[in-house]
Amino acid sequence: MPISEAVASIERDLREIFGDRLQSVVAYETADRSPGSPQPTLVVVAAMTPADLRACAGRVAVWHEAGLATPLILESPEFARSLDAFPFEFGAILADHVIVSGRNPFEGLHVDPADVRRACEVQARSHLLHLREGYIETQGRSDAVADLIARSAAPLSALLKSVARLNGGGPVDSVLAEVVALNGKALSSDIARRLFPEYLSAVEHLTNEIDRWGQR
Repeated sequence: MPISEAVASIERDLREIFGDRLQSVVAYETADRSPGSPQPTLVVVAAMTPADLRACAGRVAVWHEAGLATPLILESPEFARSLDAFPFEFGAILADHVIVSGRNPFEGLHVDPADVRRACEVQARSHLLHLREGYIETQGRSDAVADLIARSAAPLSALLKSVARLNGGGPVDSVLAEVVALNGKALSSDIARRLFPEYLSAVEHLTNEIDRWGQR
């Protein structure tokens, strides 16, 4: 991944703000980042003050105009402790990043597969609960069920990407693939009535599989 002038400029700004407390600046990619979307960066500092945040807030508009996302800034003591709390996010950074300046903050660190499984289970159970709750709130109206299914396509896609990290990208249930393929598009009431019970059953099965994954 080449280091753009925009990324180099944010490094200079951060160096001016944090001085010798700036330890690492990392540019990274994510699997779901679309072409032309803001470039994300990870910043590790020895310490951070309210004044530092105010200084960053004063420059964020310039960073955005340059095509940069708001930087993810962490103090070094909390950085290593964050890997188990955000295994998906930091796993993605580990997979595709470049050190812009400073030391490699990932040296000696790794994302524990058990943490990925736990986070994946939380994501799956949350999706399942929202589907059940959402269906109750539709009062059984087919048009509302159709809307519920369409709105759930994006979070389901994110869930399946997380699951792929557990099973190495194995086959996806055909019903789940059908929902993801909607990509938020509307569907007819007739299709919704047919699809929702199968969809709910597939998510229940997937959640149970993730739960058992930890016992294999």
